[in-house]
Amino acid sequence: MHDIRMVRDAAESLRAGMRRRGKADTLGPLVERAIALESERRSAIQATEEKKAARNAASQEVAKRKKAGQAADDLLASARALGDEITALEQRQHAAQSELDEILIGLPNIPLDDVPDGDESANVVLRTWGTPRAAESVTPHWDVGERLNLFDLARAAKISGSGFIVYRGAGARLQRALISFMLDLHTQQHGYEEAWVPLFVNRESMLATGQLPKFEEDMYALRDDPLFAIPTAEVPITNLLRDELLDNARLPLAMTAHSACFRREAGAAGKDTRGLLRVHQFDKVELVRWVAPEESAAQHELLTGHAETVLQQLDLPYRVVLLAAGDTGFASAKTYDLEVFAPGVGKWLEVSSCSNFTDFQARRANIRFRAAAGEKPRFVHTINGSGLALPRVVAAILEHHQRPDGTIAVPTALQPYFGAASIG
Repeated sequence: MHDIRMVRDAAESLRAGMRRRGKADTLGPLVERAIALESERRSAIQATEEKKAARNAASQEVAKRKKAGQAADDLLASARALGDEITALEQRQHAAQSELDEILIGLPNIPLDDVPDGDESANVVLRTWGTPRAAESVTPHWDVGERLNLFDLARAAKISGSGFIVYRGAGARLQRALISFMLDLHTQQHGYEEAWVPLFVNRESMLATGQLPKFEEDMYALRDDPLFAIPTAEVPITNLLRDELLDNARLPLAMTAHSACFRREAGAAGKDTRGLLRVHQFDKVELVRWVAPEESAAQHELLTGHAETVLQQLDLPYRVVLLAAGDTGFASAKTYDLEVFAPGVGKWLEVSSCSNFTDFQARRANIRFRAAAGEKPRFVHTINGSGLALPRVVAAILEHHQRPDGTIAVPTALQPYFGAASIG
């Protein structure tokens, strides 16, 4: 959420941010309406204070007249009229504030200066790691999964519908191994505290991290309770510190959690639906950091490196892509996508989005810190990313690590968790 002072004092930055996102036509009018509402709100506040001062003066004069035994009917009538005007002005101020808040909560974050302009076509590949395997003689992961009985999409569809997965045998064990491997890596080597979080959160939590109100159609909601199934553990983790004032000595704070994630993918029908590429329920290990604003750029790079380490230890070729402003998520100011290459699919698959939200989420969640005694509290910056999302990682392992005999080589770092060097 944006600071109301940005509407008042830095409106051009807000306008420019919406233009860079390619949203000038749809969001530009909202920005202008917000500017007008802030002016109206301030005008109503000033007029209210003036009317209250006049009413107080009239009340004091009434008291003097009564004490002197003089008539004060005219002043009493004037005070009542001023009271009615004050009520109307306060209602006007409240209406302007409510509409302004509604607009501000629906405006996306402003991209950082080093984020390129443009849409998805302007995304920049910053670096690559490893050598993508040639697609020849590589079997797509959905065929491998069926042949080795690793997952059962047909029966998953029978019990839940399309877009769900049942992992079986070695496939289920591979899920468990990946989750344990990632959590141990992030807690033992990268310094994250592990958490086990609820899979359902309230509306306030979804608003705080930016999933609501914009993406409500993509969320699963409970019918009889005001709760949503989480789309990512980012939501409950970030909200752990909602409405808290943090000690500067504790920053940066870092937390990781494994969770199931639920997404309706309402706007993605027919896109990348084969195998494990796009599903409604999946497992993910999430990374979240709360940092001082001065450190957020460096902390963003650090978190991205932690996610990259997972792919390196799994020996999966990947690339780091800096998203252009028009392709950057609603709440993010800067995002790196980690894309792993799956030769059987013949595509780069996003397995992590590592984002710097600056103070956008912290304002919505009211997460602040005090840098030093006596200083005014400031909002922290929040950073998060997947470390990693499992379905596409599994797809890449099954495709990239195929052997000529049809077995799958288990990456060395994963073998202690999986309990074998191969699948099949």
